[in-house]
Amino acid sequence: MLEHLKNDADIAANITCILSDVDGVLTDGRIIYTGEGVEIKHFHARDGQGIKTWLQRGLQFGIITARTGNAVIQRASDLGIQHLAQGFEEKLPAAEKMLAEMGCSFEQACYVGDDLPDIAVMRRVALAVAPADAATDAREAAQWVTRCKGGHGAMREVIERLLRAQGRWKEHTK
Repeated sequence: MLEHLKNDADIAANITCILSDVDGVLTDGRIIYTGEGVEIKHFHARDGQGIKTWLQRGLQFGIITARTGNAVIQRASDLGIQHLAQGFEEKLPAAEKMLAEMGCSFEQACYVGDDLPDIAVMRRVALAVAPADAATDAREAAQWVTRCKGGHGAMREVIERLLRAQGRWKEHTK
């Protein structure tokens, strides 16, 4: 017998912060280097608009990534993301610290991840989400799996679904 299934409004009601991986979530997961060894990342404009909309609501957003690079620093700055942790292979301690800095608990958090290093955090938060093309284990750990692939609007889909469920999406579209 299935346990009590919650609807989106019930799930979204207490979510006040989103934590996200980068590669495979905010990008398509490809890592591209120039001839000079500079790393290039492709970010989707709709994901950026979704993050800006989330932040404009006074909600929190943070990035936790195992890699380090200037592209992520620049993207976070462009979007007004104040919480960024790079170089964290073990993401759970970084998530605990970031949530404390935000004044949020795991019960108020959504985490979007796509691979094995994300699963420990996904298991702790109120809402775990994986992009459509995430690794099998990450999709299995998620309560929501997006229709969009990572780097192709998956974050926008998550944010819009949360804000619609909270009755806060139309505020922005007026």
